Amino acid sequence: MSGSNTTDFINPSTFILLGIPGLEVAHVWISIPFCTMYAIAVLGNFTILFVVKREQSLHGPMYYFLCMLAITDLVLSTSILPKTLSIFWFNSTEIDFSACLTQMYFIHCFTGMESGIFVAMAFDRYVAICHPLRHSTILTNHVVAKIGLAVVLRGGIFVLFYPFLASQWPYCRTNIIPHTYCEHIAVVKQACTDIHVSIYYGVFLIVSGMGLDMFFITVSYIQILRAIFSLPTKDAQLKTFGTCISHLCAILAFYIPALFSFLTQRFGHNVPQHFHVLMANMYLLVPPMLNPIIYGVRTKQIWDRLLQLITHKGT
Repeated sequence: MSGSNTTDFINPSTFILLGIPGLEVAHVWISIPFCTMYAIAVLGNFTILFVVKREQSLHGPMYYFLCMLAITDLVLSTSILPKTLSIFWFNSTEIDFSACLTQMYFIHCFTGMESGIFVAMAFDRYVAICHPLRHSTILTNHVVAKIGLAVVLRGGIFVLFYPFLASQWPYCRTNIIPHTYCEHIAVVKQACTDIHVSIYYGVFLIVSGMGLDMFFITVSYIQILRAIFSLPTKDAQLKTFGTCISHLCAILAFYIPALFSFLTQRFGHNVPQHFHVLMANMYLLVPPMLNPIIYGVRTKQIWDRLLQLITHKGT
């Protein structure tokens, strides 16, 4: 009996990431849009960082938060795509157990940070529209730095329990993970024990993290809309609301795929496995690609400075 247990219950030194189950023959073709999205994300977010750093007039709270978002997007997409492409291109499916836990930590940590940054950006819009005369005194550089530190600490500390709990479980019979990266639930599902603690903690983080973040964002925008509708003219209302469009588009691009992936993973038992995996990749690749496009096109100050830098270098 003990011999059987030792063969059934193992703590593997490596995991095998299958990629996208059922679509293995299409891995090379799937890698093309994945690689394109990553290239756009890297180029776009580095451009945002370069333009804001270069232009003194952009050194303000909104653009500091935008830089935090750009850094988060770069780390988030880089946490998954190099390994995913190595699976697609070279069939390099093995990942060390400690590397798997590290990847798990970075993915969930920076996802939480991105959600927190959106709350900070909503607060910036609230102050700018509802208390415009006090904006510079409320959101000083010192306050922005404190908000940034709080976002980092919240994301970093709470997610520590993900890899800690995952490292405590015994894993049995197989070390094969039907995924492109070490997503928390995908890993702990391979354990041979009751994993309800991991599941409940994951739900707790979603509700207390993203759930509260969406609540605070909603409250901020209720106040913003009240202030906008109190403006005397239609033009003033549209102009003021236009300053929020980029932020709203980025929020939708982040939360809709993330919540859809979370809900289908927990409750979509009839949804094909390859759809779960594709959605889990989309919510980590699409926002980093779209955010610099949204802010670069919609934010006049960034677009103007970028054009000035390009034309200046051209001349």
